[in-house]
Amino acid sequence: MDTLTDLLDGVHAQAALIHRSIMTSPWSLRFAGGGPLTLLTMLDGQGWIIPADGEALAIGPGDIAVVRGPASYTVAEDPATPPQHVITRDQYCAATARTVEKGGAVPDPRTCGVAAGGSAVLLSGAYQGRAGISDRLLDALPDILVITDDDGCSPLLTLMAAEVVQDRPGQQAVLNRLLDLMLVATLRAWFDRTQRHAPVWYRVKDDSVVGTALRLMHGDPAHPWTVESLAAQVGVSRAALARRFTAEVGEPPITYLSHWRIALAADLLRSTDATVGSIAHKVGYSGTFALSVAFKRRLGTTPSQYRAAVLSP
Repeated sequence: MDTLTDLLDGVHAQAALIHRSIMTSPWSLRFAGGGPLTLLTMLDGQGWIIPADGEALAIGPGDIAVVRGPASYTVAEDPATPPQHVITRDQYCAATARTVEKGGAVPDPRTCGVAAGGSAVLLSGAYQGRAGISDRLLDALPDILVITDDDGCSPLLTLMAAEVVQDRPGQQAVLNRLLDLMLVATLRAWFDRTQRHAPVWYRVKDDSVVGTALRLMHGDPAHPWTVESLAAQVGVSRAALARRFTAEVGEPPITYLSHWRIALAADLLRSTDATVGSIAHKVGYSGTFALSVAFKRRLGTTPSQYRAAVLSP
């Protein structure tokens, strides 16, 4: 299994907030739902995504953006337009709901805004909770990434746009799975087009010396790997592997392996109820104490403290 598949295979949207927003000029929406990942696309019109910190990114019809949470951000017709509505997890279409209560027009399902048309239509899909999204995946992504309409995601986007306004049995399950598919397709397209920004495990070719070493470590992180044993497996000298790995990855093989093991341990602490000791053995440490020392050195907290923090309401 390749690493991207490993990271995305466990991602499953559950009760994702998937909506259309129909807006008239000038428009600006502040997203403050706090979800780990949100996909955005303009079905009609142009817009800008403005993060809390950093530069605004343009998004046009058919473009797909992935935004990392939990920080809030704004989507607007113009970066200078102040937010007119704040969208939270609990009040996604609050203004529309109030209009309907007062006898106004009833919009299509999952549609914010009651106008028949508007200068822009924004489609958004927000993951709720972690939904299997690992820290390893989040660490590989920028705060905002955008792929253009020519990157090959149009069929999925067309299907999502058609399904979001349907009201049929099982509709949420259909939308959840479509959101997962759009995330996979978007990230694959982005990594392919921006190789220099892709994480090392995606950038290095699988059939290269370094790629083979990475595949061995990822495939069996609990194995007591050494530079010598890795070099023997890939068919080069110890010095050659160390030199080439450090040049391509940016750190020596065993340093990389240690960081990868801690990332795996963090995922398991958050997503399972396994004991710290069993997690330690699973990722290649002799026991609880050894993992705790390495974990605290890397993340500044103990495994138990980390688990308590990420699982707290």
